Formats: sequence, C-alpha cells, structure tokens
Amino acid sequence: MVMPDHICPFGLKSLHMLRSHGYEVEDNWLRTRAETDAFKAERGVKTTPQTYIDGERIGGNDDLRRFFGKHVPRDGETSYRPVIALFAMTALMALALSWAVTGAALTVMAGEWFISLSMCVLALLKLQDVEKFSTMFLNYDLLARRWVPYAYIYPFAEGVAGVLMTAHAFDVISIPLAFTIGSIGAVSVFKAVYLDKRELKCACVGGNSNVPLGFVSLTENLMMVAMAIWMGVL
Repeated sequence: MVMPDHICPFGLKSLHMLRSHGYEVEDNWLRTRAETDAFKAERGVKTTPQTYIDGERIGGNDDLRRFFGKHVPRDGETSYRPVIALFAMTALMALALSWAVTGAALTVMAGEWFISLSMCVLALLKLQDVEKFSTMFLNYDLLARRWVPYAYIYPFAEGVAGVLMTAHAFDVISIPLAFTIGSIGAVSVFKAVYLDKRELKCACVGGNSNVPLGFVSLTENLMMVAMAIWMGVL
C-alpha cells in the first residue's frame, strides 16, 4: 500500500528482501483503501503485501522470510536477544566511559560501571510501563506476592541504586538497597525456576518481555548483590 498518509513498511521490507536476493521486482502499488480491499477480495487474501514469484503466490512478508530461510518468531516465543543486546550495549558504554576518564578501557571502574549502568537501563525498561511490569513480576517475586506495592517500587529502587552506584554517591543508600532487592530477586527466581520448575517470562526487561525467567534473571539479581558487596568491602 502506498497512500498519501501511509506507506506499508512490510511492503518496503519485502521489496528490499527480494532485491537483495537478486530478484527483479515488478512493484504494484495499492493507492487507495478501495484498491486494497478489491485486491484482497480478488486474490482471496487477508493482508498485503503479497509476493508472487514466477506466478506462484509466496504470501506476506512473514511467508517471504520463511521462503528465504529466515526465522519468523511464533506468537509467545521466548528469546534472549533483548538481554544480550542490553548487556552488550552497557558493556560498551562502560568501556567507553572508562577510556574517556582513565585513558584505559579495561579497568575495575569499567566493571563497576557495567553493572550499575545495566541496572539503570533495566530500570528504564521496567519504568516504560510499570503496570505491565508489576503484573509479570507478581508471578514469581516472593516479597511482591506478600506486599503488592513492592512490585511498583522495585523499578524505581533499582534505578536509584544504579544511578547512585554509577556516581559512587550516597553508598549508605545504594549498597543496602541493591543488596536487598538483589537478594530477594535471586531467591525468588531460584525458587520459581529451579525448585518449582515453573516456565515463566521474566519481567527483567519490562512488562512486554519474551525473555524466559531463569539464568539471565538470576544473573541480574546476583550482579546487584555482588556490586553491593564489592562496594561495601571497598
């Protein structure tokens, strides 16, 4: 569909995919809603775009992706991609900060910043929709299930602890805060996943997460505990 107020993003993706695989494309635009509805009725399809190769219908953008052997996520499919991207970016940020401040990338400070910045970004993702986060969080957090307001407090507490730890400021607040929420979280995740054997989605990267509850969630909490202990010892 190419209309004055809308250009179909999936049509652009399909066009790019075909051309990148060496196909010469005859790109037929549907310029009005009436043309689009008539096309669907004539071809017996529910969506656009539709791709045809040598007269044979391949289907929509997802079908074209499958045709070229690309992965198409199923509804509700879990993935570690969000947390991999998050930790990769915070690691690079920490290395960049360390380089800017000390002239060296691999420093103790870089390790500290990696954890504290990860806490900040994780808190930010949760704070995008605290209501959805709290709903997922209540599925497994032991304290939140006993005292519901904790599910709303948690992302703010994680964010405050992360910011203060990044600045090495007000350790009397950040250290016990990180240690407390990290310890409760670690015990909650361990019980839900490894003792109760429950298959849940993790609220660690926000309420719309498809990240499975398990090792990554446990790691997030243990990182907070380790950071609190490290800063407490220093």
